[in-house]
Amino acid sequence: MKWIAPGRRPKRLLRWPAIALLAATTACGGPVSAASDTADESPLPPPPEPQSSATAFAGLSSAGVLLDKEGEHFCSASVVDSPKGNVIATAAHCVFDYGSYMENVTFAPSFSGAGAGKAPYGRWKVRAIQVDARWRADAEDSDTVDYAFVTLEPDAKGRNVQDVVGGTPVDWTAVPAHRVTVVGYPNPDHNPDNRPIACTTDTEPDPELAGSVRMDCSGFWDGTSGGPWLAGYRDPKHPGRLIGVTSGGDTDSVSTAVRFNANARKLYDKATKQ
Repeated sequence: MKWIAPGRRPKRLLRWPAIALLAATTACGGPVSAASDTADESPLPPPPEPQSSATAFAGLSSAGVLLDKEGEHFCSASVVDSPKGNVIATAAHCVFDYGSYMENVTFAPSFSGAGAGKAPYGRWKVRAIQVDARWRADAEDSDTVDYAFVTLEPDAKGRNVQDVVGGTPVDWTAVPAHRVTVVGYPNPDHNPDNRPIACTTDTEPDPELAGSVRMDCSGFWDGTSGGPWLAGYRDPKHPGRLIGVTSGGDTDSVSTAVRFNANARKLYDKATKQ
């Protein structure tokens, strides 16, 4: 089920129907360094083959879930490369809705497991949230800015999240057409083991929303909102570049993302200074 405001495109996309969680498309790897896709001089592995439906995903430790104060997963997010190593990207509707910021939110990278689930790299508390003023005001064009950058507190050992799980560099000038690997966590109703899923496919400009791209790939239900769209993904050591996050979709097989741009960069810059 998707929440759709009258006369508006879907905004609170906390996402969709049952998916058969298949074998993982990549092998599980260790933490990803901020520039691991360029620092490794070994030959690049081939990119994943295009898919029409999502499959289970066992890589990219920097991707995870947002948890509410009861510890329930409601959206997806991922760590981005930043100077202090403490910033994640997600959808604006995941952290600011109904006129207020979400409170008592934590981020759990590599979250998985039935019930309360397991957070192998811990749960990181939110320090500050950056969303566009148009989103806060519910302006007519607010769907064009459905992205957010969130600053996290260090853990009990004083470490920032990127020091532990790595972070993906951001592409602020992505062209509309890209092959992407999209990662997300469907809600437990359709994903009782809380496993991440992924789909590699080609994007195209969204004809209904300027600055956005869409993909056709089934299986991204409620909970996948805020998950990363990665251009050039090869494997966990070569994650490519983040071009946007899951923000909407008209059907259970269509998902959209607002491409990161100069406006998104301003929010990111604010997040890095918190």
